[in-house]
Amino acid sequence: MSDSISDQTERFQLIARWFEQLTSESLNEIESLYASRARFVDPFNDLQGVALVRQVFVHMFKTLDQPRFVVTRMASTGPIGFMTWTFSFTCRGRSQTIEGCTQFELDSDGLIVLHQDYWDAAAQVYEQIPLLGSVLRVLRRKLSLPGTY
Repeated sequence: MSDSISDQTERFQLIARWFEQLTSESLNEIESLYASRARFVDPFNDLQGVALVRQVFVHMFKTLDQPRFVVTRMASTGPIGFMTWTFSFTCRGRSQTIEGCTQFELDSDGLIVLHQDYWDAAAQVYEQIPLLGSVLRVLRRKLSLPGTY
């Protein structure tokens, strides 16, 4: 991959489209996006290698119904890119949405070597669990600036 800004911008646009069109079948194309040594980090995982990255998405398709990413914004500088997104899915008959951001770092071939997700697992997942959620909401109110939560 050349180092031109337009090539890198196009690469990040391709990555965004891949995520928005992600299916269990399109996982067969993952090696065209991720380097063999890619690192994937999110609130639940910190792993290395494209085979393990694939397993994260395989697990997503096995445990969630109708998972879908919508990229809402993108910004990049050279080989570093950020995408904000909305992830929607159904779990146990209940529709849910998670909003977050991913930092990507590309190698000289334009392959992802770092995929790091940033999103609030406490507010967007754990607080949805009946007993645990009520404890976390009380804790959040106690730790927040009065009147802001």
